[in-house]
Amino acid sequence: MVKRNLIANYLGSGWSALMGLVFLPVYIHYLGIEAYGLIGVFASLQVWFLLLDMGLSHTLNREMARFTAGVHTPQSIHNLLKTMEIIYLGVAVLLALLVTGFSGWIATDWLKVQTLSTETVTQALTITGFIIAFRWMETLYRSAIIGLQYQVWLNCATAFFATIRGIGSIAVLAYISPTIQTFFIFQGAVVAIETAVLARQTRQFLPVPPQSPRFSVDALKDIWRFAAGMTTLTLLFTLLTQVDKLLLSTLLPLEQFGYFTLATTLAGAISVLVGPIVNVATPRFTELVAAKDEKTLAEQYHKFAQLLTIVIAPASLILCFFSREIIFLWTRDVATTAAVAPIVSVWVIGTLLNGMMHIPFIAQFAYGWTRLSVIVNSIAVVIIVPAFLILVPRYGVMAAAWIWVAINTGYMLFAISAMHARILKQEKWRWYRADIFGPLLVGLSFAVGMATLAAAQTGMSGLAEAAFLAFGAFLVMIATAAVTQVGRQAMMQAKNILTKFI
Repeated sequence: MVKRNLIANYLGSGWSALMGLVFLPVYIHYLGIEAYGLIGVFASLQVWFLLLDMGLSHTLNREMARFTAGVHTPQSIHNLLKTMEIIYLGVAVLLALLVTGFSGWIATDWLKVQTLSTETVTQALTITGFIIAFRWMETLYRSAIIGLQYQVWLNCATAFFATIRGIGSIAVLAYISPTIQTFFIFQGAVVAIETAVLARQTRQFLPVPPQSPRFSVDALKDIWRFAAGMTTLTLLFTLLTQVDKLLLSTLLPLEQFGYFTLATTLAGAISVLVGPIVNVATPRFTELVAAKDEKTLAEQYHKFAQLLTIVIAPASLILCFFSREIIFLWTRDVATTAAVAPIVSVWVIGTLLNGMMHIPFIAQFAYGWTRLSVIVNSIAVVIIVPAFLILVPRYGVMAAAWIWVAINTGYMLFAISAMHARILKQEKWRWYRADIFGPLLVGLSFAVGMATLAAAQTGMSGLAEAAFLAFGAFLVMIATAAVTQVGRQAMMQAKNILTKFI
């Protein structure tokens, strides 16, 4: 099941990311960079409103995994789902009202709009209020299905709806109306249908309970401690990842904020490679902790950590060293490339370090231990907020990028040591040596070699350049994988399969 879910997650997430990235330059072509900045504002609002989640989606994911391990009965898990649905529905209505009510103020007093009319921005933000409400409900059902480990179905559905949103949006902009309002209306319609499908399927995956599901205060009492810890972590994570966007959205003209959004979107695409592994590892770790199988947990811990490094390190290193070439091939726009590439080259380093921290964090959550993450993130917030307030107004977006790198370096050096003092006590140095720095340094050496070789080449066509970048990414991935146990095993299996066909 682990391999099947992992493959499905990568296919589904990869296709969804492709739909977003491939069509992004087309969105900018039809809408303009300033209107695209509104899409960045919409994405930031979604993240901030995750604060109202109160840790419930992560908790539901964990409890669904515990249900598969036999901790819950069909009745208790249905009661928990029903309870959370009622809470989420109330919050969804609140979100729609909040965004709609404040859309005019955001358009006139918060954003620095230059070419779009205030009426256009207000209407677009009003529509996003309803999209955010549906996205909010969708998160609940996604968490439940991931916890139940029906991830093949979920990724098929995700890929299908991502295709509809991507191709449909282009068709709507090209043949109906090239406006940001039309774009958001279509996106909202697709999200509403997707949410309804996920809600129905969640119940199909659960066994029928003896009695009709009901709202249960007892169900909340059983999970409140873990949910409270996750609520605090969500607050801190939002501050850490969104304070830059909050400040820059009001300090910069909307056009420049659009460039910043484009840069962080491209660098953040690395996170798409993290999600599939996290979604498989989370319920797996939870099951092993519930079964008290620490030996297997340690093996799986290193397996998933190495796999994550093999997947994200090559892509991150190539994007870091070749950001200018990749962005130009993607957008075919010199001005956009010049504005975005320097930010991407730095930001992706922080994203790489942040991605590598996910497996240790999942191990902590599997034990229901959130205190360490709360402490570490609290310290990070105390450092990062003043740093942004002092450095970003003075040095601009590049300061934000380097702060992102610094804070994730701190996680890597200090949070891991603190974690292994309590859980997986014998696994710290193996994590650093075999899972992270060993393969990362080998991959880095090959990436530097590719950059040196590229500097000596002149006059390559776009197709030749794309082929060179693809070959470079493949070479770095092979080099990274070759120094890990998981990578060598995969190579041996691939060799055996090829031998049978030759």
